[in-house]
Amino acid sequence: MATVAERLAQTLAELGVRYVFGVPSGNWVDYCEAIRKTKGIEFVLVSNEASAGFMADAYWRSTGKPAACFGTYGPGACNLSTGLCCGFLDRSPMLAFADEMTDSMLSRTAQMNMDQQAFFKPISKFQTRLKQDKVGEILYQAYEIAVSERPGPVYIGLPTGMGMDEAIEEYPKLLSLKMVPAADQTILGEMEEIFKKSRKPLLAVGITSTRADVRSLILRIAEKFQVPVVLTPMAKGMIPEDHPCYAGVLAHALSDLVGLTHQQSDLIVGIGYDPVEINYEDWMPEVPLVHIDTMPADLDRTRFILGCDVVGDLKHSLERLQDIEHGRKDWDMQSLAQRRKQMFSWLEPVPGKFDARAVLSGLREKLPKNGIMTCDVGAHLHLIGQQWPTPSPECQIITNGCSSMGFGIPAAIAAKLGCPDREVCCVVGDGGFLMMVGEMTTALRLGTKVIFVLMSDQDLSLIRIKQERKGCKPYGTRLMDKDYIASDNFFGVPVLGANNAREYQNSLDKAFAVEGPVIIKASVTKADYQGLILKGNK
Repeated sequence: MATVAERLAQTLAELGVRYVFGVPSGNWVDYCEAIRKTKGIEFVLVSNEASAGFMADAYWRSTGKPAACFGTYGPGACNLSTGLCCGFLDRSPMLAFADEMTDSMLSRTAQMNMDQQAFFKPISKFQTRLKQDKVGEILYQAYEIAVSERPGPVYIGLPTGMGMDEAIEEYPKLLSLKMVPAADQTILGEMEEIFKKSRKPLLAVGITSTRADVRSLILRIAEKFQVPVVLTPMAKGMIPEDHPCYAGVLAHALSDLVGLTHQQSDLIVGIGYDPVEINYEDWMPEVPLVHIDTMPADLDRTRFILGCDVVGDLKHSLERLQDIEHGRKDWDMQSLAQRRKQMFSWLEPVPGKFDARAVLSGLREKLPKNGIMTCDVGAHLHLIGQQWPTPSPECQIITNGCSSMGFGIPAAIAAKLGCPDREVCCVVGDGGFLMMVGEMTTALRLGTKVIFVLMSDQDLSLIRIKQERKGCKPYGTRLMDKDYIASDNFFGVPVLGANNAREYQNSLDKAFAVEGPVIIKASVTKADYQGLILKGNK
């Protein structure tokens, strides 16, 4: 008979879970040994449990396959929660495990003991404890809940000492993933009528669309009716930047220029729009909204009109929208093209100047078209969101629902594990780098070829810019008074410097030729972002 630990490892492998990221504990030893002996699944040691959650998140977004993560009681679970929060708000499924006390000790005062079921409740879709006679059943249920719409983390507590107990024979049910039903026919009819009457509708595409296989449908709708399309940051890649209907990304660099388009609309059509990234009210003109998603609209109805809430299978709803008999709308597409050209011209590097735009442009030229870029949170992310050409959504992995610093480095390592045949790079600022520099040991140990581009100005530039915009004296944002201690490596990962365009090009050439991880430290200043980011949406 299999032990509980063996049954857990075997069931995870059956479900297609390839990796469990985490930091082991004494109670985890039995599970770790079972994973070691089970074909098709691996345990990956990380330096911080938060990274374990970030890596499970990014692994899903780069491969479409869930991963698992683990932390021990108390502090391990608390660290792990940051990664779970990211998965919860960025809509990424994962199976999260943590040690818990036995039934008799759960309510007692004990070292490292806390109510982890309650702790994880706000940041996971479901919480439970593993049971000796229901290992397979619980894991299958957890998996189904995690991947069902809207996807997210599921938390499973592992009672102390259960791993070596005999798993009582039970037969888990087959996966029965719930399909999102089609929207109500009456509602779809209302959608048609509202869309027909509008003269200048605008499509606002969000993160749900990236999970629904509707990219071609969105393009056909935009082209048929000749209407502009704006994207939320995590929907980058749903429409090419050079497409005639592309109008830009909301809430990132030059958002005021993007606003010149969406403020002309007389109807907003949200497609897979999840307000976890940016609320409708933050950018919409005061016009009606048609919301097409798997979840109901979240809208301030004291200020805005919800013309139609089309809740159901996204593909079915969009096929109905596509089939509406109507010619092109009244948009001036030539003016849209001029605004798009102007926006991208402002995002191009300034000749003879080595700044943030030049760093990103040089990296984009070197990275293959299907390469994956992960990005941390900071001023550079606002620039990337608008500047970086993204051929498909999995090619740019960011966190915008949770927006946690420290995401970029572990996300890149996980993306490379998931897509070993694709080039992977990571763009990170000083803040995110210092939070997760320990994961360089993880990248080196795993031999993952990732180019980490550190855009360094020794500051929390995004916050410093916000302080200055409010007339505040910069305070509490300076990370170091001097540059990093001169070194040719961090924890054994080579460091290449770049203070000008020539040095940067040489560093890029060397980095892409290296078989393992490498860091390029590119010196920038907060002035590089002035006039480009935090421009407002209206």
